Amino acid sequence: MARTIQSLERAAAMLRLLAGGERRLGLSEIAASLDLAKGTAHGILRTLQQEGFVEQDPASGRYQLGAELLRLGNSYLDVHELRARALVWADDLARASGESVYLGVLHQQGVLIVHHVFRPDDSRQVLEVGAMQPLHSTALGKVLAAYDPVAHTEAAEGERRSYTARTVTELKEFEGVLDLVRARGWAADVEETWDGVASLAAPIHDRRRMPVGAVGVTGAVERVCADGTLRPELVAAVRDCARAVSRDLGAGRF
Repeated sequence: MARTIQSLERAAAMLRLLAGGERRLGLSEIAASLDLAKGTAHGILRTLQQEGFVEQDPASGRYQLGAELLRLGNSYLDVHELRARALVWADDLARASGESVYLGVLHQQGVLIVHHVFRPDDSRQVLEVGAMQPLHSTALGKVLAAYDPVAHTEAAEGERRSYTARTVTELKEFEGVLDLVRARGWAADVEETWDGVASLAAPIHDRRRMPVGAVGVTGAVERVCADGTLRPELVAAVRDCARAVSRDLGAGRF
């Protein structure tokens, strides 16, 4: 078995650590989190900074991901067939629904957001391409877990963290949720991941009829729901979008 290169492993771990946080991290925090000597951590950070993968805030001295990673990530995403096929349909869904649209795929025990269309209003929003979402509580994640056997295993065997009082964490109840998703063809998340936020999603299939991703809308509960239930016109719009992308990927009519 080929030996791995320790310095590259440490650099990758450092990038994942910075990607997972909601704030900049200092040298001491990074070194402690990765169980590294400060000198070692500083050397890796300095190299990553020189290559543009990490940036250091001049005022605080703290570190964050750099623009070069975004450039590389966008290069990958641009050649990703799923994203390419979904671009126009996702834009149409955002206009029709008035809400944010997300396209997600299975990645490392979670949902990787590969495309994000902003809610079509003048509000300030943050691009979430590259963000990770949990499988067990989000609408995108439930769709993947319901239709993709690998995602199902990850969600069933992995940690199902409780994010709000509504999060389903017990395995038997979670399996019941997935049965419902498969029965109706779409998934919901009403304040199960974030308080005050609701979302719904539907599966995307390829030419082999295999699940390759999910598309959905997310917004405030009072906009996405009516009388305590998800608005049927939004459900229809999301399902139509998923079918359109699937057809473009060669799935045919269904």
